[in-house]
Amino acid sequence: MHEDAGTSPDPRTELRADCGRCFGLCCVALPFARSADFAIGKGAGEPCPNLRSDSRCGIHDRLRQTGFTGCTVYDCFGAGQHVSQVTFGGVDWRSGSRERARLMVDAFPVVRHLHELLWYLNEALTLPAARPVHPDVRRLIATTERLTRGTPEELAALDAGAHRQEAGDVLLRASELVRAGAGGGRGKDRRGADLMGARLKGADLRGASLRGALLIAADLTGADLRGADLLGADLRDTDLTDADLTEALFLTQPQLNAARGGDGTRLPDSLARPGHWTSPS
Repeated sequence: MHEDAGTSPDPRTELRADCGRCFGLCCVALPFARSADFAIGKGAGEPCPNLRSDSRCGIHDRLRQTGFTGCTVYDCFGAGQHVSQVTFGGVDWRSGSRERARLMVDAFPVVRHLHELLWYLNEALTLPAARPVHPDVRRLIATTERLTRGTPEELAALDAGAHRQEAGDVLLRASELVRAGAGGGRGKDRRGADLMGARLKGADLRGASLRGALLIAADLTGADLRGADLLGADLRDTDLTDADLTEALFLTQPQLNAARGGDGTRLPDSLARPGHWTSPS
């Protein structure tokens, strides 16, 4: 279902986080509230107290044990290093004016949003069945990449809503083309469905649309999700043990990081098996 990318580099490799080239922007720009996912709360633009002066996390090797599970499931899709090294030319948010720091904080989530969109669009190009929409996909990739190269002021002021809607329409068409050949027929459209805690052990979900579905704590052990559209599906605490996701559409690393699984869970080649699946939390 997905084309063999062995003959050419996968553009998505540039959309992977490289914390060594970032100034800890996710630890500064993003707000979070004290909850089951975070032991403390902080506001947007406020550095996390665990962030060291070298932009590394002081408790990175024990985030789950100290109540910061939310950090372990987050992924910036490479936005951190882009904003740090490209948008701001390698100048740390600690340096310069407060206005510069504010612009960096404002630009980061915008670029993160655009990079996530680029992940989906580049995946669509690997789908042979989606060839009818590939010209539109390439056009949107070019536009999105141009937006990521905006100035700090342009990025901070960018309203990506209309662009997201246009891209979403094209991605939906790509999904429909692929799922039509994967058993995605009548009765398998569960877009936005509330499936929290659902018992779907061993379910045949080939070609199903699970876009935006709430699958929190659902039992999907042994389920067949080949060709299923998982764009935006909430997989927090979803049990994916022995499930087959090898050809799942628009699945991302943050979704996997939020779920549960094991050595028997089959994954797309573009994604990594989360460490906590096989080691104690």
